[in-house]
Amino acid sequence: MNQEKSEENENSKNSNNSLNGFISFGLEDNIYQGVLAAGFKTPSEIQQEAIPPVLDGKDVIAQAHTGTGKTAAFGLPAMSRMHLDRGVEMLVITPTRELAFQVSDEIYRLGRYAGVRTGTVCGGQSYNRQITMINRGINVVVATPGRMLDLLTSGSLNYFEPSIVVLDEADEMLDMGFLDDIKEIYKFLPKERQNLLFSATMPPQIAKLAKSILNDPVVIKTVHEDESTNSDIEQQYCVIEERERENAIIRLIEDQCPSKAMLFCRTRTEVDRLSCSLGARGFNTKPLHGDMEQAQRTEVMQGFRQGLVDILVATDVASRGLDVSDVSHVFNYHMPFDTKSYIHRIGRTGRAGQKGIAITLVTPREYRQMGRIQKQTGAEITLSSIPSLKEMRLNRAERLKQDLVDQKPMKAAEKLISSLDDSLDINEIAVKLASIILSEQAESGPEYIGLSRSRLDQIIADEKHERRQNRKDKFGKRFKGRKPPFKPSGKNGKPNHGSKGGKSQKH
Repeated sequence: MNQEKSEENENSKNSNNSLNGFISFGLEDNIYQGVLAAGFKTPSEIQQEAIPPVLDGKDVIAQAHTGTGKTAAFGLPAMSRMHLDRGVEMLVITPTRELAFQVSDEIYRLGRYAGVRTGTVCGGQSYNRQITMINRGINVVVATPGRMLDLLTSGSLNYFEPSIVVLDEADEMLDMGFLDDIKEIYKFLPKERQNLLFSATMPPQIAKLAKSILNDPVVIKTVHEDESTNSDIEQQYCVIEERERENAIIRLIEDQCPSKAMLFCRTRTEVDRLSCSLGARGFNTKPLHGDMEQAQRTEVMQGFRQGLVDILVATDVASRGLDVSDVSHVFNYHMPFDTKSYIHRIGRTGRAGQKGIAITLVTPREYRQMGRIQKQTGAEITLSSIPSLKEMRLNRAERLKQDLVDQKPMKAAEKLISSLDDSLDINEIAVKLASIILSEQAESGPEYIGLSRSRLDQIIADEKHERRQNRKDKFGKRFKGRKPPFKPSGKNGKPNHGSKGGKSQKH
């Protein structure tokens, strides 16, 4: 009887393992419930490598790109180790607000069945509200370096002793000038803690930082050296303001006249909206994303392959495994999250020995990420500008001239011109025909879209100056001659922290 029961349990375990690869990690049941609800089945490479040592309480240093499942790789095992009864237990530091919100949302989604409470700490929000949020006892804080350092140095946090500290996208924080802030933050953290560092690259400064803050770490590397792009693809990027995205993509499609194109967006909502907007302007488009029924997706893909659809507006669900040999253009409406996604996206063009063009829209905030992709792929990605209306007209006239040179005469056309000889001379006929063709392709939108190179250089210079000034302010001159942005709540206005090394006093 016991043997039968043992075999039954073993069969059940094997069945569960085949259904979901995460069960073998031994996560807490309520955390595993979040995995099932999120639809995760097969761990990614970074998850497979990182979850066991993090779950064992070891320090980890991992090289992995954004978009490979890093948040779950550290979030799932970290939450399984948390007690959830002592305030902030995990601090995640990210380089940008956007990533901070994204990581916070993901951790909340995976940990909601365990009652995990998360909060985001970044600029652009009330200091006092963030202080209150932390002091009331949330479990996970996801923060940008500057704002986290501000709160720590203010002395307003009653109890802040995270036992797990994560540096996410460490190399990007280095690029953005946050390394000094990171070092200063660690002075306020408990000496006894688990340290996790994730970075796409490992420059000397990050390696040195890792050596100073990590204790006998497990080293993981899932970044492969063979990540590169197809040399048959001409790669460009255009720098725009966020509000210009739709006008910019319309202008590019009108100017490039792609024979068959794929336009990648980040979200299903964005795909549906943009596909409708382009369709209303006369473009032959169809949407493709993961929320569509399989029969719908199959129908759309067949139409695209057969030439019944000119522009496929898609999420990354279509960037992998899609083999259509005659895609002339790929447009990235938004930057992909990581290098691997970029390679897969633009790899839909330039196939079967044909040439292709890939154009990515980038805001000034995303400009540095474009440089990282270029560095990691070793590709030549050219900075281009969105053509003005005047340039559009000139480009169309040039294309019309070339089309006329290449066009083979038709019998019907010869008869038409012969019938007009009595009323119009040949020059008048040519001018009128060209006018008809050009007027049918009327340009739309504002005269100018996007940033010029000089304007972009100025923004980058201003950003570097601001970062230098902020670092200078933080170390001794931040509030000289003016009031701090909020009043410290420690006794007699002094910080609540004890020694420089760092534990905050308990209240």
